[in-house]
Amino acid sequence: MIKIWIILLVHQILFQGMFVTKNILLAKKTGKQIRGHNKEANISIIFFAGFIALSFYFGLKTQPFATFELVNTWVSTGAGLLLLLLNLGISATSLIHLKDSWRVGVVENQKTKLVTTGIYRFTRNPYFVSYFLMFLAYTALLQNILLLGLAIIGFILIHQMIRKEETFLINLHGKNYLAYKNRVPRYFIF
Repeated sequence: MIKIWIILLVHQILFQGMFVTKNILLAKKTGKQIRGHNKEANISIIFFAGFIALSFYFGLKTQPFATFELVNTWVSTGAGLLLLLLNLGISATSLIHLKDSWRVGVVENQKTKLVTTGIYRFTRNPYFVSYFLMFLAYTALLQNILLLGLAIIGFILIHQMIRKEETFLINLHGKNYLAYKNRVPRYFIF
């Protein structure tokens, strides 16, 4: 059986590689700041890094703390891999479809286009949905109750970032964003 930490490493190289590449290319293309420096984004970035680091730590340990076996290892690994494939597909699609409107957190002094096509027809926040999938995948792969608890905290942090972004977008795009918000779910089903 493949070591879980190898799966996590390959996933992070791909996932973070897309993220970093998009940020570098967009910053170079637009000459604008890509990352907002707001509290919600800063806290979430630190949390995400901690969640990923803890997952690696648990993946390297033979008997990690708080492990539970809800299903056998083959089932949890299969479910985790499927969730990671969905994570990579959704994150890549969202990065592509958002084009030059991509930002990390809210950048208050910038006006971006409202994107409502592509994957954004089905969810207003596909990149954040991809993070939800990553949390679930890592929890499934490692079958760890602590990661499950942290995943719930991660969902809450992401939700707070989304709420801040929604307020910004309402102020920026007004009725167009409100119509979009009423038409398309925040996540996929709600």
